Amino acid sequence: MPYGQPPPPDPRHRQPPYPPPQWQPQRPRSGGGAGVIIGGVFGVVALVFVGLVVVGALIKGSRTADPVSPVAIPTFTPFEPPASSTASPEATQSRPTESTVTTPARRRILNTTLKNNTLYRAGGLPRVNCPVGSPSIYSHSQLKALILKTSKCLDRGWSQIMRAQGMTWHPPGYAVTSSRGRGACGDFPSPGSIVPYYCPRNTTIYASTTAMAKGSGNSGGYGQITDWHGGVISMMAHEYGHHVQQLSGLSNDWWQQTTRSTSRSGKLALSRRFELQATCFGAMFMRSVSASYPVTPARRNTLYYFYSRVGDWPGYPRDHGSPANNNRWFRQGYEKNKTFQCNTWLAPASSTS
Repeated sequence: MPYGQPPPPDPRHRQPPYPPPQWQPQRPRSGGGAGVIIGGVFGVVALVFVGLVVVGALIKGSRTADPVSPVAIPTFTPFEPPASSTASPEATQSRPTESTVTTPARRRILNTTLKNNTLYRAGGLPRVNCPVGSPSIYSHSQLKALILKTSKCLDRGWSQIMRAQGMTWHPPGYAVTSSRGRGACGDFPSPGSIVPYYCPRNTTIYASTTAMAKGSGNSGGYGQITDWHGGVISMMAHEYGHHVQQLSGLSNDWWQQTTRSTSRSGKLALSRRFELQATCFGAMFMRSVSASYPVTPARRNTLYYFYSRVGDWPGYPRDHGSPANNNRWFRQGYEKNKTFQCNTWLAPASSTS
């Protein structure tokens, strides 16, 4: 994914796009109509879920937030299933985006569509005790330990609300190095980039601590926006948001709609909604640990400033959303802390541009 520091890089010298892996949606654990696997790749939308890219003026040494407008996203009503939801085997097979979970009490139908996913009934993340101290993002050992520690905090919050809705949950894997490496979905980070990525093939998050903090090649690091570790961790929470999308079925429905789209602009529009939703989920986590992490009001403003500086560079593929909308959806997740408030699929196009 393109990343740069000011002045904007000359488009003639842009970094190559992330090499598209032969990605496929994760195979369901049980058989049935939901077992259809979509093959192939497309060259426009990244087929792994990578972190956000940095744009705008990176004011080194400034740690205060720019004035930002209030959240301008409508309040959505969570999907409510019919009072009686039973389906014949034929009906179940005709709807490949739904699966069933059998519990001792009842047979539950999980909605795995983008707009009405069962995840939207999960509510907010509970408060999670996650004190982290003052590690340095410039120390590989300290940042790696912080990432792995906060991963347990992410597990505690998301597993609780997803399991309560009858969803199968398991933690993602992590591969964190000081420099770079090769993962199941390709090199991390990609040449000239700094961003971590989530690979749905093996549900693993890959990251380079040095690249994220200090940059790589011509790409500056997140440390140029803030050297507070909360910025990097919020990015890791964004990648975890892709894991939530994978487990809830959002990823598969997004992938199917993307492969059905016949236009480049349509694929990019779907990618932006997908990425902005992960940002909103990541913000929910930062809110859930704010009391103990801690995320003070001043640090909260630092995060708002951070997300007003990440997004799509002008002249590059518009696949992650503008800086204004990244800021807006981060604030949406942080201030609302409800999964249905992160339903980018019902939001107006202006808020996902």
